Amino acid sequence: MDNTSHDGVTECDVLVIGGGPAGSTAAALLAQKGYRVTMLEKSRHPRFHIGESLLPANVRLFEALGVADEIRGIGMVKWAAEFESPAHDNKQVFEFSEAWDPTARYAYQVQRAEFDEILFRNAARKGATAIEGCRVTDVTFLPNASGALVRAKAEDGTEQSWRARFVLDASGRDTFIGTRMKAKLRNKRHNSTAVYAHFTGVQRNEGKNEGNITIFWFPHGWIWLIPLANGKTSIGAVIWPYYLKSRTKPLPEFLMDSLKLCPHLMKRMQHAELASQVSATGNYSYVCNHTHGQNYLLLGDAYTFIDPVFSSGVMLAMQSAFVGAETVDTCLTRPAAARAALKRFDKSMRTGPAMFTWFIYRVSGPTMRALFMSPRNFLSTKKAVLSVLAGDVFGRSPIGPSLFVFKIVYYLTALFNLPRSIAGWRDRKNNIREVRIDGLA
Repeated sequence: MDNTSHDGVTECDVLVIGGGPAGSTAAALLAQKGYRVTMLEKSRHPRFHIGESLLPANVRLFEALGVADEIRGIGMVKWAAEFESPAHDNKQVFEFSEAWDPTARYAYQVQRAEFDEILFRNAARKGATAIEGCRVTDVTFLPNASGALVRAKAEDGTEQSWRARFVLDASGRDTFIGTRMKAKLRNKRHNSTAVYAHFTGVQRNEGKNEGNITIFWFPHGWIWLIPLANGKTSIGAVIWPYYLKSRTKPLPEFLMDSLKLCPHLMKRMQHAELASQVSATGNYSYVCNHTHGQNYLLLGDAYTFIDPVFSSGVMLAMQSAFVGAETVDTCLTRPAAARAALKRFDKSMRTGPAMFTWFIYRVSGPTMRALFMSPRNFLSTKKAVLSVLAGDVFGRSPIGPSLFVFKIVYYLTALFNLPRSIAGWRDRKNNIREVRIDGLA
């Protein structure tokens, strides 16, 4: 439990900024280890969030946290990821069971309001002090590596302060520490905006494949279709800046006009009805220039976010929390081993995103699209790519050599079709150029 000192400042071992998947996971793990953990969440659960498609790699993390049954109770089982391209007649289905690790056969689609609340309440059950409706306003790191003073304001205006030995920034896209240290940088190699909503009446696959996510490429980006367990379907368009700048209609009409540019999708939306407000999230891609500092770590989206095309966000957030909790434990109990622990944390934080970004930067180009729509398992390359799609990117499976071969195949294919590749590279360069967007409403 927390203790209040004579100066009115509450003492704790670890203060976690943010009660999303990264923050709740880290808080639960550290509380289980006996640390006094305080987690401050600016909103109240349940609250809406995108990022509803999870990866098979998440499942083992749920089991380790003790929430697997609860997630199963709210989730739509996802056995595969499907891709559809306007340049191809076929639909390509990637079954997770064909990846390197056959035990990671499925994942879930979830409503994030339910999912995030399960993780948040689990942290409280494990002993963390989990406070909602409390926004962190300032973090001051104390001299001599003696911790940090964290100030926050509750919804009623009440202010409170904590003195923590360690701070975990799990504030998501707010990137609380990164922003204040001017460490958050726009990703110049990728730039997109998401416009999305929930619908009813969307046609689904039959039987086992009902819960599969479908990715549709279209002229101005790509579109997700995520079936949820409550009968609703999450649909969103991730679009390039120049296309968003062309918008002259209200956001709901703009979204529908965009979806109509994808005939394959519209076949499944003949009887669809809008079941939520239409929302947009801009400045999608960013990275902070460091992963940790004296007495703090950046977890999940508080460090970086690139693009949701491979549904990696929640998995990377939770994985960072597992590694982060081990790192904090080492730093607080074995200071002599802290430097090595922080080095391992830094490597882990960079490894996962780097594995996905190589594909993300190329997935909309003609070469990668052709390879995805006509996959071959030459030297286990398909198996390795499926492992990436399943989130197996942290060394559990020996995918490195096969991924290296896949990259060689990619570059040779691009070279063989050089005019098309140059045109695709030029299009992407124009697509991601920065455009000033004054408002999304």
